[in-house]
Amino acid sequence: MKILKLSAFVVIGALLAGCDDPFELRWEANPVETTLHALDADHVYSPSGFNLFERRRVVIESPTADGRWDFAVEREAGTLVLVPAGVMGTLVNGRLSQAGIAPIPQTSFEDVREAPGDTLQYRTTEPVALELGTVYVIRTHQQGGRFGQRCLYYGKLEPLEIDLERGSVRFLHDVSPACNDRRLVPRGS
Repeated sequence: MKILKLSAFVVIGALLAGCDDPFELRWEANPVETTLHALDADHVYSPSGFNLFERRRVVIESPTADGRWDFAVEREAGTLVLVPAGVMGTLVNGRLSQAGIAPIPQTSFEDVREAPGDTLQYRTTEPVALELGTVYVIRTHQQGGRFGQRCLYYGKLEPLEIDLERGSVRFLHDVSPACNDRRLVPRGS
């Protein structure tokens, strides 16, 4: 019996020694373009909100109806703004959404390789003006991870076209699938 257990450990150990880390998350950069419309746009059922981790546009009929979105687009003071979900009182699992936005001005999409570590850089209680030439790091709302832990995910977006009259923004975005990891590019990139 001891020999059988020892043999099983030797076989498993040998397999693991020759394999890569089974818990390492491998991912590739995959920037995608998306368009959102301001909450007050004439398009009644146009998506105004965005769930970055799921890369999903959300039609927001009531800001508190669905807590699975990270930011919305709105018109304010003659410009388009990103509004973190918590500004609208959006709850996730009974708590105010922790989604936040950190603007990184005068930086290219490719040059933003890591999300800020300072939590004070993320705006969670006020809208953030959209500007061409600025990259926005997004910290998502808290959600479950692959192994049941609570996770915040980090991604980035860059406006490509802002149309105030139509109330729309077209932007490039990408997100890391790694739980609580501020890296915005895959290892080795």
